[in-house]
Amino acid sequence: MSTTELAYTPIDEIPKIRDELRAGFASGKLKSIAYRKYQLTQLIYLIKDNMVPFEETMKKDLGRPVLEARMLEIIPTISEVVVQLQNVEKWSKPTKPPFSINVSPMRPLIRKEAKGTVLIISPFNYPLFLTLGPLAGAIAAGNSVLLKPSESTPATSSLMTELLHKYLDNDLVRMVNGAIPETTKILELQWDHILYTGNGRVAKIVATAAAKHLTPISLELGGKSPVIIDPKCDVKMAAKRIMWGKVVNAGQTCVAPDYILVPRDFQDTFVQALKEVYEEFYPDADKRSAEPGAFSRIVTPQATARIAGLLEKTQGTVAFGGQVDRETKFIAPTVVKDVKGEDSLMSEEIFGPILPVVPVDNLDDAIKFVNERDHPLALYVFSQDNEVKTKVFDRTQSGAVVANETVIHPGADGLPFGGIGPSGQGMHTGEYTFNMFTHFRSSMDSPSWIDYILKFRFPPYTSSKTDATMKMMRSLPSRPTGPPAATGTSKWWGKWFILAIAVAVAGRLTSRLKMTSS
Repeated sequence: MSTTELAYTPIDEIPKIRDELRAGFASGKLKSIAYRKYQLTQLIYLIKDNMVPFEETMKKDLGRPVLEARMLEIIPTISEVVVQLQNVEKWSKPTKPPFSINVSPMRPLIRKEAKGTVLIISPFNYPLFLTLGPLAGAIAAGNSVLLKPSESTPATSSLMTELLHKYLDNDLVRMVNGAIPETTKILELQWDHILYTGNGRVAKIVATAAAKHLTPISLELGGKSPVIIDPKCDVKMAAKRIMWGKVVNAGQTCVAPDYILVPRDFQDTFVQALKEVYEEFYPDADKRSAEPGAFSRIVTPQATARIAGLLEKTQGTVAFGGQVDRETKFIAPTVVKDVKGEDSLMSEEIFGPILPVVPVDNLDDAIKFVNERDHPLALYVFSQDNEVKTKVFDRTQSGAVVANETVIHPGADGLPFGGIGPSGQGMHTGEYTFNMFTHFRSSMDSPSWIDYILKFRFPPYTSSKTDATMKMMRSLPSRPTGPPAATGTSKWWGKWFILAIAVAVAGRLTSRLKMTSS
């Protein structure tokens, strides 16, 4: 296993690495689907062969329990690569657009082609899943890739660097390690796509650098993901799932529940339920979550100080937790009630194990509170009432909206993962990652006889040729006489009732006709 010493890449070597990756892409190796599959299979075994070393590096970097390392990183990352491997051949095939009599003779086709040499900048909180997961999609799409992992997880980044060199084709995949100077140099260079996962402040820097080269970008940025509580929810289930979503990885998850919106007269009931769950999770009151191996640590002293500062300035009431040990980077799971919208805990994404509870008057006020702020990466609602869930789903905007669960939706097969507005742009995981790194290239092959049909397009233009262009227009709908009537949702049984009457009438008419003919 690698040591925690992370060797930074010499800055003057970075342009050379980019050029070597460009040459690797130009070699055409990844035109071969078989070679893509080979690289993806190698990537699977890079992770599988080194599960224990990765568990050790994540424990060293983040204090992460083995269960969390396996459940949230190692196994999902392997699964993501397997999905790319199993589908790369199907996803790479050209597709035909819908039939059109105007252009079908020209054999229109959509080719799935790699964008080129792409850059993936990944964060510290899930260093494996958010680095090697997107890498799999980029390889499946046929790109050469530069990876820039976080310097805040030196043990894991160092191990990935060592293993990538050993398992994958270095003409196609490279890693640059470093901090601000190295990242600045990377962003000075031209890339064919950039995927950045992190915070909005750095995302603006990435987007500005990309704009200088007109480089397409995808951003996954997090934000303050709210939880709306319906008093009629399954309280024990809600408390357990919310608390788990907040304590896992010490709250350092982009889709972690950031704050709770709850009716005022239900606040104390729900806070008590959270407290009971916390005591179930960590039953030894003396050790509680400070016990090594039971609870992750904050990634750096600077991050610990930032989160502790938010807690120190809150005007809310600490219901339980609140312990901070800056030396060991430990912050206990903490619930703060009676938090107001302008509180320090509401000023930025917490990205730590502190959970503010904001009392509101009713569901409409909760929705209004959410809509007055940046669109979050995730929005959670806990309710057993379908009308409540539908109201939250329909009247809010967020990257994802989830009922009665937290955190796990980015790993759900077939669902896109991404934000909206300040919480990000673009989407990935599964086929969405493949598509993100793919250029959908239009092509046609028009036969010579088409000129007998489209001969009117050639000069000299005449009135008869101009009139002939109208043959190309599609049939149009009837002109509307006004806006549609505002009606309520029709009942399904009403439609069936009308249909039943129509069938009965038709049957009676048929019987009379038969009698008349006889």
